Amino acid sequence: MISVTVSEQIERSDLFGSMDRYLRMIENRFGCLIIQRDNELVLRGEQETAAAAVIREMMKTLEKGETLDQQKVNYIMELNNDGLSYSAENPGRDIICFTHEGKPLRPKTIGQKEYVRKIREMDIVFGIGPAGTGKTYIAVAMAVNAFKNKEVQKIILARPAVEAGERLGFLPGDLQEKVDPYLRPLYDALYDVLGRESAMRLKEKEVIEVVPLAYMRGRTLDNSFIILDEAQNTTPEQMKMFLTRMGFGSKVVVTGDITQIDLPRGKRSGLVEARKVLKDVKEIGFCHLKDVDVVRHQLVKKVISAYDDYYRKHPQQEETSWNAGRGPAIARAKAGGRGEGNR
Repeated sequence: MISVTVSEQIERSDLFGSMDRYLRMIENRFGCLIIQRDNELVLRGEQETAAAAVIREMMKTLEKGETLDQQKVNYIMELNNDGLSYSAENPGRDIICFTHEGKPLRPKTIGQKEYVRKIREMDIVFGIGPAGTGKTYIAVAMAVNAFKNKEVQKIILARPAVEAGERLGFLPGDLQEKVDPYLRPLYDALYDVLGRESAMRLKEKEVIEVVPLAYMRGRTLDNSFIILDEAQNTTPEQMKMFLTRMGFGSKVVVTGDITQIDLPRGKRSGLVEARKVLKDVKEIGFCHLKDVDVVRHQLVKKVISAYDDYYRKHPQQEETSWNAGRGPAIARAKAGGRGEGNR
């Protein structure tokens, strides 16, 4: 049995959550019982020590002026398993920028904090990780912040028009209408940070460009913040072409998920190859976000882990998924994975 004293300066509803939701999450995670007694919490169970450490970490987080939510409580529990402290790293202390509604945008995980640091310090950064880790959103927020601070004159967002099972020619409309669905995630991030009207005004003035990757050929981009999204779907030739567009006073961020490659069979991923080719260039930063950095619904993290585990145990199913056009094998996409160089 372990008891944890709750400071009188901490609101119980902030620490325990609505209807004691956060305490129930801790009980389920560590298989222990938590009993409230005046200003103490009494913990009983096999993992009561770990559960107590999480509660103390939650209190430290509140004492530093942050708020708790389900995602943050889950993240604190994940870090506890790895022997890390959320309050010590304090990723939420750093403000990336403010949205059009005045809401501060902050890194939510240690991995995101490192991603932001590298973007600030380096001119070319690769953000690699699974869905929901904020790769694109943070890159767009950093681009908007750089523009507002007059560090760059333009924001250029590019994306390869590649999707599993579809081709541009099959879609209705003119070229812009055909490519817009592929660029929608970039528009969504822009609208969230800048507001729709402001983003559209800057787009009309060509201060912001949202373009398919193919439109980048032949250009030299000075004083620009350039983002390449879904870079796992570039070929090595396209990746080289994109990186060599960089001009003076520019910053480049490349984002992608090497477990979701939609290139035709036999095509190598430019992102996978760039990671090998450029790994020894000290001026280029690589930030590898992980499942623990997922900041979407908690089920997203579980879906990613379930697929990863399943394909690791059933490699033959990966081949079936690949041949069906639903993306490549997860294990192949990992560095040093079987057949990676032949994709």
